[in-house]
Amino acid sequence: MTRKKKFISEAENSIIWWFLPVVILLTFFYLYPLFEVFRLSFTNTSFIEPEYSYTIRSYIRIFTSSSFYFTLKITVIYVAACIVGQLGIGQAIALLLDQGEKRRLRGTVLTRTIVLMGWVMPGVVTGIIWNMFLSSSPYGFVNYIIRSLGFKPISFLHSSIFSLVTIIIANIWRGTAFSMILQYAGLKQIPQQLYEAAKVDGASSLQQYFYITLPQLRNVIFINLVLITVGTFNTFEMILSLTGGGPGISTEVLALRIYSAAFKSFDLSGGAGYAVILFAINLIMALTYFRLISKED
Repeated sequence: MTRKKKFISEAENSIIWWFLPVVILLTFFYLYPLFEVFRLSFTNTSFIEPEYSYTIRSYIRIFTSSSFYFTLKITVIYVAACIVGQLGIGQAIALLLDQGEKRRLRGTVLTRTIVLMGWVMPGVVTGIIWNMFLSSSPYGFVNYIIRSLGFKPISFLHSSIFSLVTIIIANIWRGTAFSMILQYAGLKQIPQQLYEAAKVDGASSLQQYFYITLPQLRNVIFINLVLITVGTFNTFEMILSLTGGGPGISTEVLALRIYSAAFKSFDLSGGAGYAVILFAINLIMALTYFRLISKED
């Protein structure tokens, strides 16, 4: 009886009960849907015909399609440009805010609030705002100014190059705030004694940046890179409301291709196939970044 009570007591105090709710939630809301996506990608199912069989035709169709490789190229350009823009501009704003607070300059709180406005907006709202901002119609703000100056309006959203540049700028504007928050928090963790010692040794501001700030922000930058990369790869709602993937498929990134295949073409297996490919890319990128971090450490 004593052993039984001891066993029950140990079971009640076991750490497994703390993790069990998390495991259940992850299983039902993440692992099971993920398994279903993988399973459906190996079928020929659609929203129109419920009957299906298991096959690899979806992947054959995807990898033999020239439009897939064009979409992949556009996605890589879009993600790379957004990474550079969000990381660079976010760090610049974080440095300016940090220096502004140290010197007690006015406007630092206002600047931080303005930058955060883009981040708190839903992607659909961001897309609509930029669409109205750059529209060729009379209510387009930029083209209104161009017309007022006596020039012909520019079709920002009807040109392949301009449309791609537009979605890049819009996503940088939207995501820079998050990058700024992470790096600003990282700057606050750097011991001020390092800068004071560097000043005593005669180090310039540029030398302090390269030999103190950047090395101290290394892990924050790597984590930021992972989050920006995964977040940008998965962005589609902003592009959907801004350009709709057009003109043609010139701004149809991989995440938007998933939506188009599943909900426009009603090709559920094709959409699942694209989703599996996107998941694999995200996983490879994340593992690569974390491997680099472990090597640096």
